[in-house]
Amino acid sequence: MEQSIFEKMGGTYIKVGDYYVPNLGQFDDKEETDDRPLGKYGMIRETFLKEHRKPLYNHLLLSGELHSHLRDVNEQSQYLLDTLLPQYKANQGVTEELKASKQLLWVGMVNNILAQIEEIIYSEIVYV
Repeated sequence: MEQSIFEKMGGTYIKVGDYYVPNLGQFDDKEETDDRPLGKYGMIRETFLKEHRKPLYNHLLLSGELHSHLRDVNEQSQYLLDTLLPQYKANQGVTEELKASKQLLWVGMVNNILAQIEEIIYSEIVYV
C-alpha cells in the first residue's frame, strides 16, 4: 500500500478551505486564562525585549511564555516597590506628621524615594 503525501511529510494536517496546512497546535491555554494585569513594568520589559533582546523575545513569544513572563516581571517589580517604599520612608524620616505639616517637602521626598526604587527595579529586574 502506498503512503499518502501527508504521511511521507510527517506531522498532522488540517484542511483550511481547499488547502491542507500543518497543524502546529495551540499555544498553552495558560496564556488565555492568565488574567493578571500586564502593568507598567511588564510593558517596559516587553519594549526592552523587542528592542534589545530580540532572540529572547522571539523564544518567549513562540513558546507561548511571553505574557506569563511579562506578568511575572510586573509582579516581582511591584512586590519590590511595595517592600522597599515603607523601609525607605522610615529611613529618611518621611512620616505622616511631615505630610501634614510640609506637604510639598513630603511629596518631593516620596518622589525621590520612588525614583531610587525604580532605578533598582530597572537595573535588577526589567533591563536584565
